[in-house]
Amino acid sequence: MEQTVKSLRILVTGGAGFLGSNLIEYLLAQGHEVVGIDNFENVSPQNLDYVADHPRFNFVKHDIQSPLDFVGEIDQIYNLACPASPIQYQKNPVSTLRTCFIGVDNLLNLAQSRGIRILHTSTSEVYGDPHINPQPESYWGNVNPFGPRSCYDEGKRVAEALCYAYREQHGIDIRIARIFNTYGPRMSSSDGRVVSSFIAAALEGKELEITGDGTSTRSFQYVTDCVEGLVALMNSDYNNGPMNIGNDEEFTIQQLAEIVVELVVEMTGKPKVTIVHRPPVVDDPTVRRPQITLARETLRWRPTVQLREGLRKTIQWHIEQGGISRAK
Repeated sequence: MEQTVKSLRILVTGGAGFLGSNLIEYLLAQGHEVVGIDNFENVSPQNLDYVADHPRFNFVKHDIQSPLDFVGEIDQIYNLACPASPIQYQKNPVSTLRTCFIGVDNLLNLAQSRGIRILHTSTSEVYGDPHINPQPESYWGNVNPFGPRSCYDEGKRVAEALCYAYREQHGIDIRIARIFNTYGPRMSSSDGRVVSSFIAAALEGKELEITGDGTSTRSFQYVTDCVEGLVALMNSDYNNGPMNIGNDEEFTIQQLAEIVVELVVEMTGKPKVTIVHRPPVVDDPTVRRPQITLARETLRWRPTVQLREGLRKTIQWHIEQGGISRAK
């Protein structure tokens, strides 16, 4: 989806992450100047190797839990600074919560002082283990506030509340994207998210391990679709509240595993690996599917990459990395 916005100077926090690095690549291709920020706590600097020498890209190593007064003139802020992998966000749950509150507070203060728009990336995890499927933006969710996933789920929920408070009290121009399961190149095979974990295991000839009986569902969105949705939301007039950005096609985890095994055999000639089941994870949602009517009607955006096509591209990237993606 082409955007017709003028050339801007844009701040991207979490810029070295899977989604952040793909967003930076997209914005630079549009002709923008980009300032990337990351603390490298959970990601590899190698994710930014491809733009390190780009004339319109600047990088600052920084943690958004500290103020960003050093940032020069900017026109927009995309906040992607928070680990999305359960393995990573559970390593330091207090820091995860601080990133979601103190970090977002710092960014909102920056947006307020500059009089500029900020897009905060929230998550489908704000819906918890939903009682409604698909999930519309109006659904308040079913989240456990006292458990191993609560640092991320509740952190993202409080960040949304903080955005709302700044909008109401200070008139900040905000956009909030609730991102559903996104996958693609630069997602580490070691961070525990299901697509990259399955691909890495199949390429290494290992069993694919499903937690639970495989009937839980997810809706998988290829990274280019997600990036285009974020940019469309940022440059839209919609500021009434959060917006789901995801693919509304729903698959069981068992189906995903079977497709990955099939594609890896087809693309590499490697022997077919087995799929095994392990005990379920605490508070892992049983269903996950976005209602994207709002995004379709407001942004005229919709995901276009089908699951098999996206998985082929992702598997090919992992093959080019030697079968295992960069450590995060």
